[in-house]
Amino acid sequence: MKILVLHQYFLGKDDPGGSRFNQFVKYWEDMGHEIIVVAGTVHYISGQKEDKYKGKWIVKEKYSEKTTVLRTYVSEAYNKSFVGRLWGYFSFTISSLSAILLKVKKHDVIIVTSPPLFVGITGILTKLFKRMPMVFEIRDLWPESAIDTGVLNNKLIIKMAYLVEKLSYKYADKINVLTPAFKQTLIEKKGIREEKIIFIPNGADLDIFKPGIKHNWVREKYNLQDKFIITYMGAHGVANELDSLLDVAKECKDYKDITFMLIGDGMQKKALVQRATEEGLDNVLFIDSQPKKMIPDFCNASDVCTAVLKKVETFKTVYPNKVFDYMSCAKPILLGIDGVARKLVEESRSGYYVDPENPIEFKKKILELYQNQQLQKQLGENGLAYVQENFSRENLAKKYANEIKKVAKK
Repeated sequence: MKILVLHQYFLGKDDPGGSRFNQFVKYWEDMGHEIIVVAGTVHYISGQKEDKYKGKWIVKEKYSEKTTVLRTYVSEAYNKSFVGRLWGYFSFTISSLSAILLKVKKHDVIIVTSPPLFVGITGILTKLFKRMPMVFEIRDLWPESAIDTGVLNNKLIIKMAYLVEKLSYKYADKINVLTPAFKQTLIEKKGIREEKIIFIPNGADLDIFKPGIKHNWVREKYNLQDKFIITYMGAHGVANELDSLLDVAKECKDYKDITFMLIGDGMQKKALVQRATEEGLDNVLFIDSQPKKMIPDFCNASDVCTAVLKKVETFKTVYPNKVFDYMSCAKPILLGIDGVARKLVEESRSGYYVDPENPIEFKKKILELYQNQQLQKQLGENGLAYVQENFSRENLAKKYANEIKKVAKK
């Protein structure tokens, strides 16, 4: 089977960030499928473009034996003005469509993964021009989440986003959702028929993330040998609400051996570093984005791992991928995200929910784990067992491939 994937944020090898489709591509190759990925040239965490992509419209790369990546132009003007933001959204739509029409032969199926939602336009036109079935995947509920976090605030763009959403659902042969809450929302609020929806969630990269030595090179390099480390890994953006972790760090200052380690990059990182400096939060360690192959070592060096998001209704529907990474390394989790992610952590007995806007409560849970190594161990083992049984990425890749085959045959 020949699979075309439209994914603006598909990672390069060893790039930091969520590697859902990088892993799917690997397993699909092992099954004998051929894949072309059409992706963007700007990294979604850093917002930066590598020199080799600057001034280029389409760059063809050999990703692996059976996978080719076409990197297409994305504007870096996203945060400069309204016109810049508009071009930021649509530059990939235009460049990716031109790459598909000019460089890609007809495939058995196209998978379009959103956000950004406007990739739906490319998917629809590809389906019509190339006459191939489309699976539209929802990794996050746009435009709602973008509106809730203030990323979308222009009435014209919001109106356009809702139109693109409606058309994407209409023209999709199947819609894949990553959480049960997404499925419920589509059926109850968007009027989508249940039989049109499939469910292939985020999952655990068990061949990458696995339990390892806690006192490893990470602790030595950053002088953390005797520290109790609470780790956050991922984007430092508006939606991630990492100021809440700085609030907790402030409450924990009297415990000199407790350190908060924040790994990653994003639009808010500079402001977070500045705040930590101004408030003398020397118990917070900021580390730049790391190659994917090194991230498990940072996770294993931790005592507790955490994930937080802005406290809005839309985020009650998401499974953050980092939670699966934490569970795969058998780390106890303190989760500042209500909804289905909270249910995941509580059902797996891998950690606790904490209100991200209540630093006192957050501190109490940290101290509960800080004072009980056996509890840390038990929660970590619970999480690992749960993802091994229910969320293996390899098994999910096989399930996804079977669903794609059904669409292609029809």
